[in-house]
Amino acid sequence: MTFSILQPAQILYGRGQAAGAAGLARTFGPRGVLVHGANPARAASILATLGTDTLALACASEPTLAMLETATQITRVHRPDWVLAIGGGAALDLGKALAAMIPAPGPVLDHLEVIGKGLPLAAAPLPFIAVPTTAGTGAEVTKNAVIGLPELGRKVSLRDDRMMARIAIVDPALTDQCPWPVTLASGLDTLTQLIEAYVSNKATLYTDAIALPAIEPALRALIQLQKEENAADRDSLAWASLCSGLALANAGLGLVHGFAGVIGGTTGAAHGAICGALLGPVLAMNCARAEGQPRQKLERVCDIVADVFGCAREQAPESLANWAQSVGLPRLSRVQTH
Repeated sequence: MTFSILQPAQILYGRGQAAGAAGLARTFGPRGVLVHGANPARAASILATLGTDTLALACASEPTLAMLETATQITRVHRPDWVLAIGGGAALDLGKALAAMIPAPGPVLDHLEVIGKGLPLAAAPLPFIAVPTTAGTGAEVTKNAVIGLPELGRKVSLRDDRMMARIAIVDPALTDQCPWPVTLASGLDTLTQLIEAYVSNKATLYTDAIALPAIEPALRALIQLQKEENAADRDSLAWASLCSGLALANAGLGLVHGFAGVIGGTTGAAHGAICGALLGPVLAMNCARAEGQPRQKLERVCDIVADVFGCAREQAPESLANWAQSVGLPRLSRVQTH
């Protein structure tokens, strides 16, 4: 087997690591852009340290093409040296896309997949620093940014190996007290990414080594967080999210995410909620049809899930789906928003 590994040049993990984000950003130059989620509170301390040379932008929803085009025009005028994004997957995607497009000589559509020209970036992206506040999408360690086109009912990617963050800072403390619906949806997204990367036809020794060991701790942490807030479980879920991003960046994903992109683009529903609703049924279907090594891997996943829920291997996908619905995950028919 031969393979390569794509990941950020530097990954910082642990409680308190986010305190160094501003200083690390400034190593790339004095002027920057800080992208944050709808709640600016988590970015306030970083922004205060960075000062007036930093332009702050809010990302209140999953980024759309119109949002990215507007933000690109605004930030190009600022002439930043770097982009730092702190927030959930949406904020990280917008920050990552801005880092790619600010130096680009042409429009966004030159580089978007599917609905654009899909051309390689003509200029190297600005240094990008990613600080996730959910666990999560793993977007801090992936090379693409998902951009929505609601008028076309699509979600597509802006993608380039050079879009990988220079520095990813995973501080589990930033996920403490995250509301349960967000914790559940993002946690199930993490679980889906770990499983799909592990059973992927593009899986490698590297992706197997980081995906498989994280599946059980992620599921157990999610179950415990539904019962009570616990720092150790937040730590486990943040680590699993990081592993899921590294795994998917190098092994790809599967059918759940294939459906989720289309459903999310059509309905505007939250990505994690869609993945959570699809995971159990798709896992059951794959187990019924797979043969050879893929089947062996799927059976191993089901054994892990069965051990957690105390059921037979054959009941694992259904047990997972039933648990998720019992603790608040909406059925697929109810996740639509438009």
